[in-house]
Amino acid sequence: MLGIIDYGMGNLFSVSKALERMNYEYVISEDPSVLKQMKGLILPGVGSFKDAMEILKNTGLASFIQDYVNEGKPLLGICLGMQLLFEESEENGLTKGLSLLPGQVIRIPGVTENGEAYKVPHMGWNQLLFKNDSPLLEGVEQGHVYFVHSYYVKTEDNDVILASSSYDVEVPAVVGKGNVFGTQFHPEKSSEIGLSILKNFAAIVEERETV
Repeated sequence: MLGIIDYGMGNLFSVSKALERMNYEYVISEDPSVLKQMKGLILPGVGSFKDAMEILKNTGLASFIQDYVNEGKPLLGICLGMQLLFEESEENGLTKGLSLLPGQVIRIPGVTENGEAYKVPHMGWNQLLFKNDSPLLEGVEQGHVYFVHSYYVKTEDNDVILASSSYDVEVPAVVGKGNVFGTQFHPEKSSEIGLSILKNFAAIVEERETV
């Protein structure tokens, strides 16, 4: 069974409805004792990195998530939830993240090298470009997915970037290492491509469950 982490800053409705459409059982909870029983977790997120980390730390969910991952259980972060997986963010002042993946979250510049301004946030449909093989992307098309964000991940570890999108800068769109995965876009709002990624995550959870 999948668990959706409820910390007050996630789009729980759309994620849960996507799982329902695929007939996957899930639990929405903020209680670590409940979430600990789940075979895989989804960390959604909308809003400020700093606010989200403050809530996760104050509720004990930050240390719980780190321990959960260290036990080898699969975790999928979505949008802000993906950014929280990294080491730190410059949004509203430098804030430490969960440090499950290497990298920093920085603002999309909004200005090209030639000095031309472009719109921030990055909002709407954009093309996926695959970078590294992963079971999360197995059978997934390199089509368009739906983004809404003003900050993006900068990492020196190119192996972590499973797929990217171009928005003047290279935006890591799908990330992953070991049992930790993330999507900068909203898979639950990205039609068949997004649902395929959610299905693949559920398959990863089921596979580890049988090991």
